[in-house]
Formats: sequence, structure tokens, C-alpha cells
Amino acid sequence: MKLALDRRDATVGSIDAAVSGVFQRGEKDEPLPRTLQKENAVSGGLVGGAWDRREIRGRRKEITVVHRPDGKGRIVLVGLGARSEATAETVRRAAAEVVKALRGKGARTIGFRLASFVGERVAPDAAAESLYEGAALGGYEFLRYKTTTDGGVEEATVFLGEEHSRDEAALRRRMDRAATLTETIAWTRDIANLPADTASPQRLAEEALRLGKEVGLKVQVFDEKKLAELKCGGILAVGGGSVSHPPRMVVLEYSGAGRSGKTVAVVGKGITFDSGGISIKPAAAMAEMKFDKSGAVAVLGILRAAALLKVAPRVIGIMACAENVPSGTAYRPGDVVRAYSGQTMEILNTDAEGRVVLSDALGYAVDKYHPDELIDLATLTGAQVVALGDDTGGLVSNDDKLADGILEASRRTGEPFWRMPLTDYHRELVKSDVADVRNHTELTVAGMLTASAFLETFVGKTAWAHLDIAGASYTTPSTRKWQPAYQNIGATAFGVRTIATYLESR
Repeated sequence: MKLALDRRDATVGSIDAAVSGVFQRGEKDEPLPRTLQKENAVSGGLVGGAWDRREIRGRRKEITVVHRPDGKGRIVLVGLGARSEATAETVRRAAAEVVKALRGKGARTIGFRLASFVGERVAPDAAAESLYEGAALGGYEFLRYKTTTDGGVEEATVFLGEEHSRDEAALRRRMDRAATLTETIAWTRDIANLPADTASPQRLAEEALRLGKEVGLKVQVFDEKKLAELKCGGILAVGGGSVSHPPRMVVLEYSGAGRSGKTVAVVGKGITFDSGGISIKPAAAMAEMKFDKSGAVAVLGILRAAALLKVAPRVIGIMACAENVPSGTAYRPGDVVRAYSGQTMEILNTDAEGRVVLSDALGYAVDKYHPDELIDLATLTGAQVVALGDDTGGLVSNDDKLADGILEASRRTGEPFWRMPLTDYHRELVKSDVADVRNHTELTVAGMLTASAFLETFVGKTAWAHLDIAGASYTTPSTRKWQPAYQNIGATAFGVRTIATYLESR
């Protein structure tokens, strides 16, 4: 979607739909608010009439469309809820709701009247940024395999009006940032949505190489021979069952724009398809396992954003990529696998493969780069979805400062994370009788946390945060209706905006 900024008022622009936010009105009759006077004028009083009939209440998700009598497009009013409770996330969702509502209805260009979205808790710059983000993300569609489309909004403009035109320079900087991030999210979603026959470990490596050339990253690709030399037993074990799509580990390096010398490593799980291996999954919903690469693809998006936004710290991205399928060469329950770090893992369930590939990537990051902070993203456990649902990521960390920084970035972006505990109880559960750790336990409780305890084994004393994004990394037709309007069916690129924002704060 093309994004633009205009100093004029939205009601005078030559656009298909001029969009204004409406805060929730009280139960008693109230006169038409000053913020809707322009809309009422160009609608020939239709907005005022709808207000008097209480057809406009300003409730969240309420959308009212009025066609202008002069034939110059539509006035669209979107409810924002109570003024005292509205946040930047409210605006972000509202913009996406409008774009969704206008899809297939001939509205190619829309304009948001910025002043109408500014509230007690929403500053003008935050409102402008959120309007861009909501419109662009809400308008995203994965069309690679579609032969027809309903057509949607192609251009969204934020109109400053006389209220905010003097702040154009500052607002443009915020909206340029939003445009960079949303374009990166769309790019990331496109890769994450690719099916497993296309998005193999090798394809992800090729995407990383293209990205490196585009934004100036150093990229290394380790094939199965190099992985054997490095003794990355975890990735080789999980990827050993796939004859046609051998595993890869990909390392991307952004040198950083600051002088602090800080290094942040970001590691992602890239299982391009997860059948469960010999511990095979049920057939139902197995098609969704093409999204098991979402952590590694998020690393691609984070490195792209870091380079384009010129964040201060040096950022290392590591993608652990493999296809987990059963065959005569697949790893088996009962096997003992040695990770890059030299530590051993007892395999009790081949469907607990994400932590196995991450063991090599985490160990490599610590050994080669000695990062000040280490963050991993992974669609790791169904237990995360049971605990937190489809919209919230799980956060486990051994460092309060790192965890607090990620949570603050999460609040800014509207991508919810919830910090979970990691105790000696969980660490005891992953100890093995025949190896250092085991990748599964006989208990069916605390699955997200025992997986975290397993990962902790490979990070040493490095400040580390684990983000389990199993539920929020993609949506389905059944879960989609509960999600914000800017999350479309398929990949969401969840975590990219949060970690990019966190890196900016560093």
C-alpha cells in the first residue's frame, strides 16, 4: 500500500473516502461535537442527522459510511471508544478496521483526518504512526497464488489539517518510520506464508542472501557439510529425515550505527515443515505447520528493520532451518544427540524438534559473538497457546532489564507478550538419566516452561530472552475473528515490530 501525507484537511482532498475517528458519546443527548462539523458540512447535514438519531455512538469497531451529495466520495466515521481509554493501539486497530470494511467496495484511496484521532492518551505523532501501521497492515493480502482479487485500498493518506500542519516535519519522520516497518512486515509475511514445497531451508538461505545485498548485511550460509564440520548435531538430526530439503544455518550480521559496541543476537527457529517426524502429528491442521518457520523468518524481518532504521547496536541474526519429516534417515526417539556446545540431548519425542535445532544456534551465537543480549523467537510449544491464547506471546528470561525492555516495546507496538516464570522445578524436569538434558518429559504440565529450561542450558550466563510465538505467529479462519484487524489470515510476522522497537531503544 502506498502511504502519503498531506497538509490539507481530509474533507477537501480528492479521495474516495475521508475517514474520521469518533470518540464514544454519553447516554444523554449531546450536540454534534466540533470535531465532526466539517464532516457534517460536506455531507450536507447527513452526519448531523445520523448523530441526532444516535446512529453514531463512537463505540469500538462501529463504522458509519455517508456518501457525499456532491459525489466527491464518502465520509467514513470509525468508533474509537471512550476518549479516556483510547490508545495508539486503538487507532492502529481502527485504521485497519476501516481498510477491511472498504475492501471490494471501490475505495482505492482513503484519507485519515489526523486531528480526529488525537486524544488524552494519543499524541499526534503516535496517532499518525498508528494510522499508517493500521492501514498498511490491515490492507495486506497474500496474493501470490490467487488468480482474482476483490480489490482494496491502494493508497492511504494522513491529512494534517490546520491543527497539525505546523508539525509536518516531526510527523513525517514518525510516518517514515512506520512506512519502513510496515513494508518490512509485509515482506516478512510474504516469506512466512510460502508453502513448504517452496520455502525450503535453502530458499530461506537464498532470501537471507538477497536481503544482505539489498540492505548491506554480511551473510553466511552453512550447508549440511559445514554443519557437520561445526558439529551442529541438533540441526543435522532434525533435518536428517528430509532427502530433498537438507538443513541450513544462516548467520546475518548488521554492524550497528552506534558507538556503544553493544551486540544483540537474535535467533530463530526455522522448521520449514513440521510433520512431527517419527513422532508424527495428527493429520488435522498439519497444513498449518508451514508456519513453523516463523521464528527464523522473523529474524529476517528484524535484521531488515534494524538495517533500514539504522539502530545503534550491532545485531547478529541466526536462523536454524530444517524440515522435520519421517524417513529411514530421520532421527528417532531414544537417540542421543550432541549439540554444537558439546552438551548432549536425549531425544524422547521427535516432535519436540524446535528446541533441538535452537540448541546449536544459541550455542553458536554465544561462542562466536559473545553477545551482550540474546533473544530467540520460536513457534515452540502448543502449551504456549494453552496458557496464553492465540494473541499473546510467552516471554521467559534470565535477565530483568532485558525482559522489561522487551515488554515496554511490546506495549508500544500492541504485540502482547506475557512474562512467565522459570524455576528449578522446570530445570529438574528436563534433566536426563542418559544425557545432559532431554527434549521431552513424562509430565504433561508446564510445557512452555520446560522447553525454556531446555533452551537455557545452551545460553550460559548470557542475558537471554525466549519468545514463544506459537499462537500469535499466524491466524486461521477460526482464530482470525478474535484478532486485531491488522492481523490477516496466515502469517502475522509477530514479534518483528516489538524487537525492532526494542533495538531502537538500545
